[in-house]
Amino acid sequence: MRRRTLLRAALVGGAGGLLSGSAAPVAAQPGPLPSPLAPGAAPPAPEDEAGWAAIAAAYPPRLANGLINLEYGAFGQMPLAIQAAYERYTAKVNQEGATFVRRDFVGYYQALRQRIAGMVHADPAEIVITRNATESLQAVIGGYARLKPGDAVLMSDHDYDSARMAASWLERRRGVTVISIDLPHPATYQNLIDAYDQALAAHPNVRLMLLTHLSHRDGLRQPVREIVAMARQRGVDVVVDSAQAWGQGPVDVHGDGVDFAVFNLHKWIGAPLGVGALYIRKDRIADIEPFMGEEPLERDPILGRVHTGMANFAAQMAAIDALDFHNALGSAVVGARLRHLRDLWALPARELPKIEVLTPDDPHLCAGMTSFRVKGQTTPAANTALAARLMEKHGLFTVVRTGLGAGACLRVTPGFSTTPDDMARLVGALKEI
Repeated sequence: MRRRTLLRAALVGGAGGLLSGSAAPVAAQPGPLPSPLAPGAAPPAPEDEAGWAAIAAAYPPRLANGLINLEYGAFGQMPLAIQAAYERYTAKVNQEGATFVRRDFVGYYQALRQRIAGMVHADPAEIVITRNATESLQAVIGGYARLKPGDAVLMSDHDYDSARMAASWLERRRGVTVISIDLPHPATYQNLIDAYDQALAAHPNVRLMLLTHLSHRDGLRQPVREIVAMARQRGVDVVVDSAQAWGQGPVDVHGDGVDFAVFNLHKWIGAPLGVGALYIRKDRIADIEPFMGEEPLERDPILGRVHTGMANFAAQMAAIDALDFHNALGSAVVGARLRHLRDLWALPARELPKIEVLTPDDPHLCAGMTSFRVKGQTTPAANTALAARLMEKHGLFTVVRTGLGAGACLRVTPGFSTTPDDMARLVGALKEI
């Protein structure tokens, strides 16, 4: 018999009603999980510093060396309660071994699918757990079955590197053409929609399009609902990368008319590293080929579209707690706080004569993540030198982003432990340039 994951063996071997996503939620740990909020307290307003200081205390303490982390976009640190839960689950899996994984883990898996589905407004049968958004992207792009030689795939300079590489792989394997466009800079709500509309009009052979909900390069948030609807009118399917968008704000896949989307739980949800998700609308699952000849379960066919092998079971178990912890605040509340912190530095920086802020201030087009550079300094080398200067002289840790048609930049991403003083320190450093 071909190798199967332990999860698949459990599903085939008698999970019964669990296959439909109808399992009752499991008790993720004994007793209530600590909340980021005091009992009965409402989530704080974006500018309520005392309220957010209390929430920050639920996360790892700031670095003892005084370095200010402004790169929470790489991954969000787990709340301390989630870290403790993860350690307990690791011990549980290690102690109980296959007796737990084969018999009991499936309940946690289905509970995780239910939590994710409820949060992104999907059906649990439309969600499959992966290790990260990259694995999800590769599964849905590589498995997209409706391409034939002569068709085209459209992507932009804001799309994630792994998604762009997967599209290039289609060019070699499927005989399609890959078309890449540079999104307009400065961006507006309408010129983003127009850019995709014009590209599709110029290339009527496009059948598949990549769309990054919130770009890891400069923090640009796309008008997903409008672009997806416009593409559908032209017969184009869209893969939406919501890895950075989910948790920095709400996501509604059904409301936005999305057929395919990918997510990370270690960016803004606070789960351990190694947990992601893939969403495929139920009536579109057949348009994604089973992974490398996988035989899908008739009762739960989306599971056959990804095959990760042995997973980090404890990380997936802790992700359930992380979702509950995050939802005690809510993505809208988190997003409002992150945008408030972002505006504390980005709005003053935009007024500085030597600084160019790339990300628009329109709240529909930005979140907490925003990029900048010294005007005219568009090379990777210049921005690498600027990042080093900010760290060595001012104790500010940022990251260089390349790949944009408009040139390289520095990305600033505040997190739960970021304070207005941190933002003021960044503005002061920029004023020295």
